[in-house]
Amino acid sequence: MTIEAKLDAVGIIAADLAKSLAFYRALGLPVPEGGEHQPHVEVPLGGGMRLLFDTEETVRSFHPSWSPGVGAGRIGLAVSLPDAAAVDALYAQLTEAGHHGELPPFDAPWGQRYASVNDPDGNGVDLYAPL
Repeated sequence: MTIEAKLDAVGIIAADLAKSLAFYRALGLPVPEGGEHQPHVEVPLGGGMRLLFDTEETVRSFHPSWSPGVGAGRIGLAVSLPDAAAVDALYAQLTEAGHHGELPPFDAPWGQRYASVNDPDGNGVDLYAPL
């Protein structure tokens, strides 16, 4: 029997939900207002995809032995931007707001302007645009 599975969500467990939501709002995602006060937040990404946020407390409510990983985050996200200038501008905006710039913007050999920042939980978010 073949089971048809469809990836429709990516989840992030946030140590500080307000900081995480502010970061993803700064990326331009439609984070619902008031989400900072909820234990679980869903952000529609289009095409049926969603970005899910849960507090550590929420996860521990159904998985009591859960603990955060050590070191860098275990997921990577990528954000497409319209042009190279937008990569530079968004990278500057996020790092000036105090987010860790993992990789400053550069012209990648595969034909993109490329950079990487970390969200408040250490997850990598790549910013890219065609050159």
